Amino acid sequence: MKATTLIDVTRCTGCRGCQVSCKQWNQLPAETTRFRGTYENPPALSPITWTRVLFRERVHRGKVEWFFAKTQCMHCTDASCITVCPTGAAHRTPEGTVKVDPNRCIGCNYCVANCPFEVPRYDPTRNAVRKCTFCYDRITNGLKPACVQTCPTGALQFGDRQEMVRLAQRRVEELKAAGRTEARIYGLDEVAGTAVFYVLAEEPAVYGLVQDPQVPLTATLWGIIFKPVRVLAVAGAVVAGLLARRQQAEDQGQERGGDL
Repeated sequence: MKATTLIDVTRCTGCRGCQVSCKQWNQLPAETTRFRGTYENPPALSPITWTRVLFRERVHRGKVEWFFAKTQCMHCTDASCITVCPTGAAHRTPEGTVKVDPNRCIGCNYCVANCPFEVPRYDPTRNAVRKCTFCYDRITNGLKPACVQTCPTGALQFGDRQEMVRLAQRRVEELKAAGRTEARIYGLDEVAGTAVFYVLAEEPAVYGLVQDPQVPLTATLWGIIFKPVRVLAVAGAVVAGLLARRQQAEDQGQERGGDL
């Protein structure tokens, strides 16, 4: 099964239960924030906030309309983070999701600079990038992602990709029949498809989502031209680090010998 999450924003109430469950399951600390004139909080994804709900509003025909959209890593099919990662820390799992191995990440931030959805976040305390793991420990043990498990309205659904696509298509048909002519699926075609996709009633920008995400040209060039070079560069850096530590150990040994 290719793990897929469907986000139906038309069923989202902005309760942010998904944010809380993500924090709890992944043992992520709370953010220190301040009021910014919006119910949306925290203001952005971070190394300790892997999912959040966007709050957007507009006045239409004299009425205030709210638009909510959960954001997280999209787990792209054409994942630029994997393409540009020089160490293989960003990699594809057998379930089709994208993970970052913190033990292999060197904090180069290439993935941060090249993600079309601006998701990965650098953690300076660990010198590594962190993001949504798709609750890999849960889905590989027969459980739903924590955010999906806690959603009270059914806005989040998890399952096989084909099943999720059918649910999304059926929902779009229902919305259009109810007069929501702008209803669409977002994520099936963008950047060659994503493992997280949406049912929207309006265009993506209305919800604060990236209107037309594109894999950066820099990521493509890195993958085609510079990949062999960067692998050698990383190998050289590792060797240099080992030699430096060896030399440091020898110097310390000599100092101790001199003290005797």
